[in-house]
Amino acid sequence: MPELLLSCQDLAKAHGATPLFEGLSLGIFEGDHIGLVGPNGSGKSTLLRILAGLEEPGSGNRAARKRLRIGFVEQDPTFAPGSRVGSVLRDALENQPGLDPHEKDARVAQAMGQAGFTDPGAETSALSGGWRKRLAIARELVQGPELLLLDEPTNHLDLDGILWLEELLPREPEAFVAVSHDRYFLEAVAGRVIELNRAFAAGLFDVKGRYSRFLEKKDEALAGQAAYQESLRNRVRGELDWLSRKARARTRKAQARIDEAGRLQGELADLDDRSKGAGGGVAIDFAATERRTKRLLWAEGLEKAYGPRKLLDGLDLTLGPGMRLGLLGANGSGKSTLLRLLAGHEAPDVGTVARAPNLRVVVFDQHRSRLDPELSLERTLAPSGDSVIFQGRSIHVAGWAKRFLFRSEQLVQPVGRLSGGEQARVLIAQLMLEPADVLMLDEPTNDLDIPTLEVLEESLLEFPGALVLVTHDRYLLDRVSNKLLALDGQGGAVYYADYAQWEAGQEARRQAEKQRERPAPRATGTAAATVTTAAPAADKPRKLSYHEQREMEGMEARILDAELKLEAARAAAEDPAIASDPRALTSTHEALAAAQQGVDTLYARWAELEAKRG
Repeated sequence: MPELLLSCQDLAKAHGATPLFEGLSLGIFEGDHIGLVGPNGSGKSTLLRILAGLEEPGSGNRAARKRLRIGFVEQDPTFAPGSRVGSVLRDALENQPGLDPHEKDARVAQAMGQAGFTDPGAETSALSGGWRKRLAIARELVQGPELLLLDEPTNHLDLDGILWLEELLPREPEAFVAVSHDRYFLEAVAGRVIELNRAFAAGLFDVKGRYSRFLEKKDEALAGQAAYQESLRNRVRGELDWLSRKARARTRKAQARIDEAGRLQGELADLDDRSKGAGGGVAIDFAATERRTKRLLWAEGLEKAYGPRKLLDGLDLTLGPGMRLGLLGANGSGKSTLLRLLAGHEAPDVGTVARAPNLRVVVFDQHRSRLDPELSLERTLAPSGDSVIFQGRSIHVAGWAKRFLFRSEQLVQPVGRLSGGEQARVLIAQLMLEPADVLMLDEPTNDLDIPTLEVLEESLLEFPGALVLVTHDRYLLDRVSNKLLALDGQGGAVYYADYAQWEAGQEARRQAEKQRERPAPRATGTAAATVTTAAPAADKPRKLSYHEQREMEGMEARILDAELKLEAARAAAEDPAIASDPRALTSTHEALAAAQQGVDTLYARWAELEAKRG
């Protein structure tokens, strides 16, 4: 039986007059890998701080095992001015008893290696958001916590950083609780999922298993709750009907029935209130101009460099209605730069960007620069009056705000005091009022809860124009995009059909690198004498045959050609002109399937040759 590390009983917390949660009880055990989810405003970050002992609950009790070592990684970590990577990790060990200088050096070196840092003298002020998050995680892990608490650990991390964290977490701390809205991340690392939500009688829903199992169990629970709620509603309706007909009856038996009817009404009201709390997410519907032009925006031979570093080198790109292009690449690889070039906010060094006449481009900026933090929510949503115009009709600003889950009393609040998730909803509310041919979204998912993400996905899938999407949320990227462009930060750019194809290519590269890094077997006995007289290892012939080597040399060109054919086949299959011709429809889809099979076969062969070349 795993040992109990930390437990909470009947926790309650409110911010002002607004209750976050009440009556929460849970235990965290050795080996627990917990994903903590819930709607924005449900109190996840607050609960995490209470678990860490950094904040007191309004009521209830928190009890931790004696001398339990707890690590806490906040959403936006901070470091002392002028600090460096090595000093941050060394300072974290100052209060660790019994460690001599050599042990501290060893721990710091190990933590740096785990997190991917190579320079202990690197200044923290010069680190990107993703590397600051890595350092914050390493700062806690170097202390050897028995329980690690992480608040949105994937925020600011690029895809490589998220994959690094997914590999690290299951093997490093004994137990952890991670607040996250990243569904792929939750599926990869969590062995137990807890949702904080007033929809549930206990204030939370706790499932042992992966995130996919949690979703199944949650659907079952809510379906059962909805059925009970409807049954209760029918009972209350019947009791009210009885009361209206027997109003004068005042026998003891009748009075008891009246009391029971009152109790049922109270229970139903509580269930209805909880259902509203769980209730739907934001209603998102991006307005489109319904332009029919086949080519909305196209770029040819794009090149862009900052100093000696070239981010784009001869990139060609075409956007048309219905195309949803996802951009992949590490932080700094040029994704946001490409968006700025396409939007016309920056000029390429070489190449051209052309647009259809009067093209409407709407951009979601990850830095939220279009928000004035001093401006009230009301003036931000409706700058010139008390209403907005959406799809040709006038909507009062209070109703528009309510659509994005804002309360009427928040209208006078400066947007700078809103949470990150609320600010993201404000930006989405603004974008919905701007008809667009092309949507360019740069990290729109930061701080959004899972219900809002699901609504955002549906709205993007229904958007008839073109979309360019940058996001670290792989689930949304995979579901929404019908084409991916991966940037390597050195000018290279490769198109992929979907995330699975990109992932297969990455895995093949990793395996090839491992093969190249693997040391040659040590020779013994008689073989050793043979080896000493043989040519140096570097001069040994490769494992590929002559024909395989020639095949490998031409593989990149063959893959590029196959992907161009796949793109042409996909365009032909999406041509509205063949929709009414069954024979043409069948043949084009057969050609599309064959083209896809050709690309997959080439990637598989490429991976096979790479592994064999070693």
